[in-house]
This record gives sequence, structure tokens and C-alpha cells, in this order.
Amino acid sequence: MLAAVHPAQAITGQVLLALAVIVTAAGLGARLAAKARQPAVVGEIVAGIALGPSLLGLLPGHVTDHLIPEATRPHLQVLAQLGLALFMFGVGHHLDLSHLRGAGRLVTSVSLASVAVPFGLGAGLAAVLFPWMDRTQIVADGRLGPTLFLGAAMSITAFPVLARILYDKGLHHDRIGALALASAALQDVLAWCLLAAITVSVHAGSLWTLARMLIALTALVLALACLVRPALARLLVPGRRWLTQPPGPVALLIAGTLLCAWLSDSIGLHPVFGAFAFGAAVPRKQLAATAPEAGRQIEHISLVLLPVFFTVTGLSVRFDELDGRGLVMVAAVLVAACAGKFAGGAGAARLAGAPARQALTLGVLLNARGLTELIILDVGLGLRLIDTQLFTAMVLMALVTTLMTGPLLDRLHPARPYDAAVSASRSAPGTAESQTATSPSGVGVKPPPE
Repeated sequence: MLAAVHPAQAITGQVLLALAVIVTAAGLGARLAAKARQPAVVGEIVAGIALGPSLLGLLPGHVTDHLIPEATRPHLQVLAQLGLALFMFGVGHHLDLSHLRGAGRLVTSVSLASVAVPFGLGAGLAAVLFPWMDRTQIVADGRLGPTLFLGAAMSITAFPVLARILYDKGLHHDRIGALALASAALQDVLAWCLLAAITVSVHAGSLWTLARMLIALTALVLALACLVRPALARLLVPGRRWLTQPPGPVALLIAGTLLCAWLSDSIGLHPVFGAFAFGAAVPRKQLAATAPEAGRQIEHISLVLLPVFFTVTGLSVRFDELDGRGLVMVAAVLVAACAGKFAGGAGAARLAGAPARQALTLGVLLNARGLTELIILDVGLGLRLIDTQLFTAMVLMALVTTLMTGPLLDRLHPARPYDAAVSASRSAPGTAESQTATSPSGVGVKPPPE
């Protein structure tokens, strides 16, 4: 007779099976996306959604419940948040605003307009759609929380996905690529600051709680800038072999990321804020000089775990629950999202003196939402600022706006044969520029985690 299986052992087996299914589906999705000339992350996101109730869940036999049982989902959620924290460390670490000094009025005006116009349209749309939302799924009593959140969510541009699209199209050396990356970097900083402020204000509860959260957040940022960054600069020197040799740097960075994520969560914010802030605080030059592989190794870990996040997110996407009002939500969200970025990005660029074709190209590029949008939506759903139907509509918007970026870019700014040849040669394994490329405007474009 077979021995009885301990409950903990049974859960372990189920989690391992779920992980095998998730990683396999993500790999297949990435391959299909590559054949469709789309970023791999789009295929991974679609695969994660497909494993949820919107596709497999519709098949007879409750396939989703067998492959990803209910008991495994809390464990997968922990792994998803771990992958998310490590990914946000990479986003913060790669964020370099020094190139904005030479970009001038164009980047500043495009960035501000690309945040302000979508924010206004998103906030106005949320106020209109609020009566249709399921109040039992929203923690806020009035329209303020959903209104401010949707405005911030509409303002996002997926900086990592945008960098990958530009690199794949051979536009990372082009002026338009440099302008798009500079604008996306600045507006994402603004959008994350907006989201942090909204999270604090909506969930503070009382003035004292709000003041305490703001004080704690300020203290965390100051500690990272004034204490942690100088300390890391002194630690990451070639002479400290115990720290600069593997696995020292990776262990140090992961520990710092998780500690800051925990502190952010303790303050009342989402853990991604702390992970992002720690990544931005790590001195890039010292790390590149002493342990250049450390950041890349952390990114590789996050890329393995991110499909778990996509699947956990996909479990909350319910296409089957989209009724007539839900379809109206999808259409309204998509129109507002595209109009906000096109009007904000292209309009501001045109007013700043950019040629019409370049302005339209900027609007197309800044409209890509991708993974960053899903992270924002996960924060909003976890904080109960939006309901499941609006969450599903926003996920669809993120996919559509990312999918349309490549084809529209090919029409507005087709890669020249020389550019394509240069891009292919620099992407070849073993070449120095397959790892890092620099545009004429000084924007370092390392192929980032998608």
C-alpha cells in the first residue's frame, strides 16, 4: 500500500506542477509572440491570462482548478510578489535621468503632457463609470479613490517594453528612440509618484495616519539617498573580495530589495515602491565596475518568476463576466488611453517644434503600456480601488496598446536597411553592443527585462 501523503507535501507537489505548467505556457507564448514580431512579454501575458478562467476555465472539467488548484494560489502569490519586487529593482536600477539635461524643452513638455492629458481623461472616465462599478469590491466610499487611481493608471508608459521594441526595431541609435525613452523615463517617475500619493491619501483614513505615512515614506527615501547609497558605494569596491565575488553582490542586492519592499509594505504602500526605490539608490557605476553580472543575474531570476505574476493576474481577469456595460467600459478605456497618449505626446511634441511625423511617432511609442500597466493594475486591485470588470477592461487596454505599437511604428518610422543590418549585427551573441547600446543623445539602452 502507498503511504499517506502529508498535506504539506501534497501542496508542494501541486505548486511544483503549477510552476511547470506556468513556465511552459510562458515559453510557448514568448515563441509565438516572437513569430508575430511582438515583444516576448506580450506572449507571456497572454499565456498567463489563458491559464485563468477566461480560457482554460471555460473548458469542461475545470481544467484551471486541476492545473492551478485553489490551495496553491497563496503560494504562487508569494512567488509572484517576489518576482515583481526583483523586476522593480531592475527598473529602478536602470532608470537614468541624467540624459534629460541635454534633451531640453521637447522631452519635458512631452513628458508632462503625456502624464497630464491621460490623467485627466482617465479621472474623468472613472467618474463617469463609477455608477457601474461593483461597490462590494471597492473599499473607497466615494469616487475619489477610483478616479485618482484610473487617472494615474492611464498615465503609464511601459519603459522596459518600449526599450525592447526600440532595440528590436534598430531605433535605439535614432533620435526618435532617444526622445521616446527619455520622455517615458520621466513620465513613469511622475506616474509612480502620483500613484504613491494616491495610495497614501486614499488609505490613510485620518489626517494623523496620512501624516505618519508621509513622514515614514520621506524617511525611507532620505535614508536610501543619504545613507544606503553612500554605504553601497563604499562597499562595492574591488578590494572587498568577500563582497564583490559571487554570490556576495547578488545576495546583498536581493536582501536590500526585499528589506525595502517590506518597509514599503509596513508603511502602507505596495512593496513595489520600496523595491523600485532601492534599485534607484544602488550606485550603477560602482556595481558595474565591481560586479557587472549581479544586476543581470537578478533580472534573470525575475524573468523566471514574472510568468507566475502574469498567471496570478490572469486568474483575476474575467472575460466571461463582461456584460454590455463591461464592453462599453473596454471601448471607453481603450479610446481614452490612446487619445490621452496621442494627444499628450504627439500634441506637445508638435507644439515644441517637432516635425509632424516625429510627433506622431512619439505618440505611438508612448502609448505602449505592457507589463508596467499590469503592475499598476495589480496594485489597484489589491488595494480595492477598482472592481474586477474595470480591471479586466484595463488589462485588455494594456495588451491592445502594446500590440499596436510595433505595426504603427513600422508605418510611421520604418527601419532603414542600414539600421536593420546594424541592429542585427549588434544583437549577435558575443558582440559588445549585444549587451548595451548608446544612442546619440546619450540614452543607454540595455536590453531590459521585458
